[in-house]
Amino acid sequence: MEDYKLKGLGAIDEKNMAPGSISSNDMIFRADKIDLKSLDVQLEKHLSRVWSTQGTCGTVYRGTYDNQDVAVKLLDWGEDGMTTAAETVALRASFKQEVTVWQKLDHPNVTKFVGASMGTSNLKIPSKNPSEDYTTYPSRACCVLVEFLHGGTLKNYLFKNRKKKLAFKIVIQLALDLSRGLGYLHSEKIVHLDVKAENMLLDIDRTLKIADFGVARVEAQNPQDMTGETGTPGYMAPEVLEGKPYNRKCDIYSFGICLWEIYCCDLPYPDISFAEVSSAVVRQKLRPEIPRCCPSSLSHIMKKCWDLNPKRRPEMDEFFLEEKAVHIYQVN
Repeated sequence: MEDYKLKGLGAIDEKNMAPGSISSNDMIFRADKIDLKSLDVQLEKHLSRVWSTQGTCGTVYRGTYDNQDVAVKLLDWGEDGMTTAAETVALRASFKQEVTVWQKLDHPNVTKFVGASMGTSNLKIPSKNPSEDYTTYPSRACCVLVEFLHGGTLKNYLFKNRKKKLAFKIVIQLALDLSRGLGYLHSEKIVHLDVKAENMLLDIDRTLKIADFGVARVEAQNPQDMTGETGTPGYMAPEVLEGKPYNRKCDIYSFGICLWEIYCCDLPYPDISFAEVSSAVVRQKLRPEIPRCCPSSLSHIMKKCWDLNPKRRPEMDEFFLEEKAVHIYQVN
């Protein structure tokens, strides 16, 4: 796999990247008023298509910024000309929200934000057509730069281990990493809303880090202010699927599904359509089938996390203590 370099990247205002406490009022204000120019990077040179991944919101490339490996996610450039003006406005608003949330986070289990741009300048990428030298995307393209993690996604890691499964100590390590990162987000009043293995990245030492804050929100003081079907079917809590008010406990539900996934190295509902899953989760209380070989202490945590009643689901700090106890018990 070849690497490429992003040269000519503009400086990032370090003051705006400083870690610190994030209040709901501050985040709501910043989501509307944040000046992205202070975080801007100019992608003026070349990107390479030799390493890319097509995601739901754009394409992710690998690059180098300030001698640091970075992942570059390009969004909403409208390459196919099919993006309407209204859709572009919505995409940009979502992007702005993502940057607003991500740029002030600082935790070992959260992917580190590097920079962003609302309008790249002279962005050129080698074309798939050999008769053309480059494909140039329009200046309205948005991008976000974050640290590049060499271990790839948790989803791919689990898929590679689907036959032999993971050692229990690795299951616990990944679960604890996820609980630490999610606990940090919740302590900062942030609800991720799309907790799933695909949005978790691993570094070279297998440390798990939460990524992708495209739909994350600051938790509202009034639960009625947080409604709408947001997330990925199969991981979404029943209250979210039904369009009811939700809070951070919807992340706990998704965490329980991820915990099952980590233990089983499998997809929770591989043979059921998204529509069928959504209906069954709400109406029939469908949950993944826990293998008999799963330690009862771990299955107990899974069931608590995906309880139908959000109030009965644990907080992340409760899980952390309970999971640590499970680990100590298994070791001894």
